[in-house]
Amino acid sequence: MDTASGSAPVALVTGAARRVGATIARHLHAAGLRVLIHYRGSHADAAALASALNAERPDSTRTLQADLLDPEGIERLAREAEGAWGRLDFLVNNASTFYPTPVGAITQQAWDDLIGSNLKGPTFLTQACNPALQRQQGAVVNIVDIHALRPLKGYPVYSAAKAGLWALTQAYARELGPGVRVNGVAPGAILAPEDAKNTGTHEAMIERTALKREGSPEDIARTVRFLLLDAPYITGQVIPVDGGRSASQ
Repeated sequence: MDTASGSAPVALVTGAARRVGATIARHLHAAGLRVLIHYRGSHADAAALASALNAERPDSTRTLQADLLDPEGIERLAREAEGAWGRLDFLVNNASTFYPTPVGAITQQAWDDLIGSNLKGPTFLTQACNPALQRQQGAVVNIVDIHALRPLKGYPVYSAAKAGLWALTQAYARELGPGVRVNGVAPGAILAPEDAKNTGTHEAMIERTALKREGSPEDIARTVRFLLLDAPYITGQVIPVDGGRSASQ
């Protein structure tokens, strides 16, 4: 892979200003890629991360703002992503929302938000980026969730959205091949949720892992990097990174 400053591959990472997304961006940057940090509202965090990465390698990171629930925003993001350096090699669909929607309390707004960020956004952003990715024979990685296969009680809409993203990963591998590979990573207990109401589910997930411990954002980032850069004959696969949670009942 040519990583000279003017010819290095370009990766767009959605929701990359903070948490797992920021770690993915750092790992891809460390691998020599130029990185586009997408954010919706976390401008300060995105700018700080871009500044730190650009200090390591000038003009190797830029920020792009878009609301992935807005169709026009998605189209604009795809145009700006390829336009930043004249190419787009990789897309990581990481942006997500996560909160409970117990039966009886599911609202249209929650449905639109959870399905929109976890399934609709990746569907249309990948479609919009596909021409650019095809030109570079690139790859896509979707950040799925083990709850796509093992739904989390109290989170039916989120679980359904991630199940759809799992299926989309496999379907898009067929649709975008042979030019573009499409894979997924399904995290388990990686970071404690920021919202206190989700903390109990995180602790319960840790207890049901084979390793009996929390994973790290670096575990996810290393797997994303592998699928993008070191797996030329892997497509249509979703790799659980969950400490063995998906192997238990």
